Amino acid sequence: MKTNITGKNYTPSDKLKETIEKKFEKLDKYFSNEITGNVMTIKEKGGYKVEATINAKGTIFRAEVKADDPYDAVDRVIDKLSSQMSKFKTKLQKKYKGHKEVVFADLPEYDEPEEEIHVVKKKKFELTPMTVDEAIVQMELLAHNFFVFLNIETDSVNVVYRRDDKNYGVLETTY
Repeated sequence: MKTNITGKNYTPSDKLKETIEKKFEKLDKYFSNEITGNVMTIKEKGGYKVEATINAKGTIFRAEVKADDPYDAVDRVIDKLSSQMSKFKTKLQKKYKGHKEVVFADLPEYDEPEEEIHVVKKKKFELTPMTVDEAIVQMELLAHNFFVFLNIETDSVNVVYRRDDKNYGVLETTY
């Protein structure tokens, strides 16, 4: 696995970068060299945040941890990613059966019994063409955290959502 390391609001030290690469080597045995892991270390007021994303040919593993120490955050991100992989091991093995990019045979079993995924509600609605600003207003009027709409500017399905930092994000679909 290739690891891309970036910093936001500061430049991570070489020692931190080496530590991140070393810690991510633990996950190498589950992925081929074609898989890329992206790690962003962010200096925030009162500490650090480490965000890690691994895009494994259609499945995305993501973890985010805040801590006073960036090294502690890296350790906890690796633990979270490993836990995600263990928790969904059976489902992932079915999806990647016969694929050489992802290998979960060596992954430890998850401590707790695997939970079944239950869809408790389905909803159909008409996609209304609108701008991003109009979609945000509609989302706020509905008091939802996200809103799906047809972007009038790009003619594609988009999702607007409220972020933890009280700002908004837009997810744009591609084919």
